[in-house]
Amino acid sequence: MAQRRCDTVIVTGGETDMCVLSTVLGAADYGLRTIVVQDAVCSASDQAHDAMIGLFSNRYGQHIETATTEQLVDRWTSGVLRAR
Repeated sequence: MAQRRCDTVIVTGGETDMCVLSTVLGAADYGLRTIVVQDAVCSASDQAHDAMIGLFSNRYGQHIETATTEQLVDRWTSGVLRAR
């Protein structure tokens, strides 16, 4: 049986500034390609959510990618997003 290795994490979920942040930083530290689906995460605070999406895109842009659901599906179906 062939062994598969995961190298990409697609992150969705609640509390952009808590659980999502923790997951994203851990995945990036582990060396995984990390994609945050910005319209598939949320927070109790719109201001905190927007700040975190900005932080992921701007400060951590070399380690963390952001995309909308539509962009992610387009990449996936066009073959741009595939296992490395």
